Amino acid sequence: MRSLRPHTLRARLTLGLLVLLAVSCAAVGLAAVVELNGFLTSRLDEQLTEAGNRFAVSLEHKEEPKKDDHDGDERADTRRQATGTFGARLVDGTVTNAAVVRPTGTLNVGLTAADRQRLAAVPADGRGHSVGLSSLDDYRVIATRGLDGDVLITGMPLEPVEAAVHRLELVAGIVFGAALTAAGVAGALWVRWSLRPLSRVAATATRVSELPLASGEVALPPRAPESDPRGEVGRVAGAFNRMLGHVEDALTKRHASEERLRSFAADASHELRTPVASVRGHAELALLHPGPLPPEITRALQRIAAESTRMGAMVDDLLLLARLDAGRPLETAPVDLTRLVLDALTDARATGSGHRWELDLPEDPVTVTGDAHRLQQVLANLLSNARLHTPAGTKVTVTLETDGSTASLKVHDDGPGIPEDIQPGVFERFTRADRSTKAETGGAGLGLSIVAAVVEAHGGSVTLESGPGSTTFTVRIGDA
Repeated sequence: MRSLRPHTLRARLTLGLLVLLAVSCAAVGLAAVVELNGFLTSRLDEQLTEAGNRFAVSLEHKEEPKKDDHDGDERADTRRQATGTFGARLVDGTVTNAAVVRPTGTLNVGLTAADRQRLAAVPADGRGHSVGLSSLDDYRVIATRGLDGDVLITGMPLEPVEAAVHRLELVAGIVFGAALTAAGVAGALWVRWSLRPLSRVAATATRVSELPLASGEVALPPRAPESDPRGEVGRVAGAFNRMLGHVEDALTKRHASEERLRSFAADASHELRTPVASVRGHAELALLHPGPLPPEITRALQRIAAESTRMGAMVDDLLLLARLDAGRPLETAPVDLTRLVLDALTDARATGSGHRWELDLPEDPVTVTGDAHRLQQVLANLLSNARLHTPAGTKVTVTLETDGSTASLKVHDDGPGIPEDIQPGVFERFTRADRSTKAETGGAGLGLSIVAAVVEAHGGSVTLESGPGSTTFTVRIGDA
């Protein structure tokens, strides 16, 4: 039943209008029917009062004639009696005579036991009462006391009243149905026209919701047309446009800040490459001195060389990220992804001999369009991440698949997994699972962010699924 409920404001307003109109029409129709029925019944009571009990009196002191006995018809007084007039005489609660006026004269009526009980139950108060006679029809009757202590009942048929009421019900139903249909169409058009400014606001909001606002320069769509500010829709449109203005200012400032930060990172990384290389070179040169050096000096020079090497790698990673953020194009050439996987796994086995490395490749080579050097870096970072963050003896499986249009590369390990609190930001920069061990392993938390940036630059995607005993990085690149 939920699917039948109106979901839009326009449908709800139109439905509400129709419901209110239907209730109003039903109330008017019911009141008209009740009033007409009461009015016609009252008129019928007046006719009964004017007619008096002359017809019933003519039945007094007469033996009950047999049914269809026309001698009894001649004895009954039918002068000035309308066709269908009913008369009955009751003695001690028992009907002794009953007849009805027909166009051809008076016709005795054969009453059933139930009819006799209904007539006996009519109070002799001179007021109108409705009685249903199975042998005739519904009647409006008046009961009065006779001179001999009997009860005389005179009645007239309710059929004309009921016919008029039923006709009014039919006419009212047709008229109100047509009115509801016309009002529904006109109301829908009117509500649609009235809510047109709100529809424009909704359309503008939909276009804004489809824009990527997380990064980069964002061009917001034109503002929603404003209407009369004195109305609710006009106030909503005005407030929405002011909100868009604030959002646009915030996005512009955010983009400018990102550009300044990106430019600073690129410039700083570029400028640091030379002094870092110089420091590393001087440390290595000092270590090559032929003379004897104190052990403390040798150890210090070795640490300087190692840390400068680590700093140089970090500077190169930052410079690469800055260039990818700036949208610099990568090389686009056919790349044998199968060959890259074989080479990367060979290097991983050489540096991580304590791990078990397995490979699952398709029979045919998988080729994609992209930058071979950067894709090689993606593989190296994923395998290095699996080696550095899992204990010795962990099995690492590299799987390469393709469906003809997309290449899928999976790096799976059965290590302890990545903590749940780190998984949402695992591809962000400087995200590290264990800060205490990075000085030994040399990691700076940039490897997976480089993986995500390079894959995104290739128009692909990278995802993570991790839990205790199972961690899988999946890279998908199109144009396979």
